[in-house]
Amino acid sequence: MKRIVLPIVILVGCLLVSSYLIRTPTTVEEAAVEIIPVSVRVAEVSLESVDLVVGSQGKVQAAQTVSLSAAVAGPVQWISPSMESGGYIEAGEVLLRLDTSDFETAVERSRANMQQTLAEAEFADAELERLQELAERRLASDSQLQDAQRRTEVNRARLADAEASFKQAELDLDRTELRAPFNAIIQSRDVELGQYVNRAQSVAVLFGADEVEVRVPLAMRQLGFLDVPLGQRGEIPEQDAPEVALTGTYGGQQYQWRGKLVRIEASIDPNSNTVQTIIRVPQPSASDQWAMQQHKAIPLPIGLYVEADITGKTVDDIIALPRSVIRNNNQVLVVDAENKMYFREVEIFRLEEQKVLISGGILPGERICISPIQAVVDGMAVQPVVEVI
Repeated sequence: MKRIVLPIVILVGCLLVSSYLIRTPTTVEEAAVEIIPVSVRVAEVSLESVDLVVGSQGKVQAAQTVSLSAAVAGPVQWISPSMESGGYIEAGEVLLRLDTSDFETAVERSRANMQQTLAEAEFADAELERLQELAERRLASDSQLQDAQRRTEVNRARLADAEASFKQAELDLDRTELRAPFNAIIQSRDVELGQYVNRAQSVAVLFGADEVEVRVPLAMRQLGFLDVPLGQRGEIPEQDAPEVALTGTYGGQQYQWRGKLVRIEASIDPNSNTVQTIIRVPQPSASDQWAMQQHKAIPLPIGLYVEADITGKTVDDIIALPRSVIRNNNQVLVVDAENKMYFREVEIFRLEEQKVLISGGILPGERICISPIQAVVDGMAVQPVVEVI
């Protein structure tokens, strides 16, 4: 009997103890978690005026190109030593000379013919004057007087023709010398010494040496950043033409040139929605050898690709910040007076390579997060550190 009662007593006691423990839970005090605000760099924004710069790139081309042709025909008698590819020639300099023998003979013949015709015209004038005097005394008939007048008119016409022929012969003789129409660089020479040249045959191709042009494309939005009237016809007036800084690498060295945007082409490329603009760059003079030797100035080579920075308009009431502050295409992180950080949409005026120009959405004096923070919760507490940018 005792063997049965003892286990039952032990079991009942265990049940009572378990019931007590269940009804009396153990209280565990949770340790308070302290949230430490994230330290972020902020900048206090202010309004400013910004000088815009429009960037593009293009290829240098000749501002003047001419295919020099012979005005008369004949064999080449002399060629200038400068008339080689890359050679420099000044305006008016003789490039080549054709054989003048036939043209000199033509000048002498036309001169002799003109002198003979002049003598005949003078004789006819004298004869007309004599017959007019006789006619006044009724010693010459009307028919004689009319014949004398016709002979005078014919001889005057022949004299005018002879004088024109003489001038043409002199002009042809002068045209046996081909001269440079402007300061130029020889691109190519198309004739050799002794070669027979026909009238209108090309003898050389010349580039203008005093200035070159750079043709650069601009997007339609970029045109709005320039301080030039849209729809301008012809060249932009000198005083209104935007300044342009050009940079290029030539012979392993980087050079800079200055020019002006002088023209905007009329047509828009439908594929790229861009328009071509023309930048004109003056070339250093050939006499400025010291500057070229010191690598301070060299002629801008035709065919070189260059970077162009075009001076644009000045815009007021703009907030300029590092481009990295933009999040989600058009938002920034604003830190309020309670050091809470929030997302806010802004109006972006222009995105540049390093900066963003903001025209609305934030006010002067507000603080913008410029730290590259990744995990952001709207309204999170931060510890701002103000920096000047």
